[in-house]
Amino acid sequence: MIKAFAQDKVRLDKWLWAARFFKTRRLAKEAIDGGKVHCAGRRIKAAKEISVGDRLTVHQGISEKEVLVMALSDRRRGATEAALLYEETVGSKALRDKLDADRKAGSAGFIPSDHKPSKKERRQIHKLLSQKFQVPDE
Repeated sequence: MIKAFAQDKVRLDKWLWAARFFKTRRLAKEAIDGGKVHCAGRRIKAAKEISVGDRLTVHQGISEKEVLVMALSDRRRGATEAALLYEETVGSKALRDKLDADRKAGSAGFIPSDHKPSKKERRQIHKLLSQKFQVPDE
């Protein structure tokens, strides 16, 4: 085991940075201040000291992870070592996988254009949209 893991408590922003949830401590602090990180279901401050066994909920973009703190570190190391600091809950993994599948299924029928619309095509698009969203007179 790494020497840095033998700590009792670590600031939350440092731990999130060391666990590679955020690229910088500043981004971790901004996420915490913005209410994107909860400990045991409550908003907390960046200076809060966490310990092994704490349950954190981290919102990143459109995904949400619920993790258990397995070890502590205030030093950023490789991704394989950072993965040892936490364990994602089974329910969190299942929910994220389901949402990813739903998102992929929603864009299954989308076919991107192989070219930029010409001036004539843009006019046709604008004409179609103006007809589609026009309010009928009563």
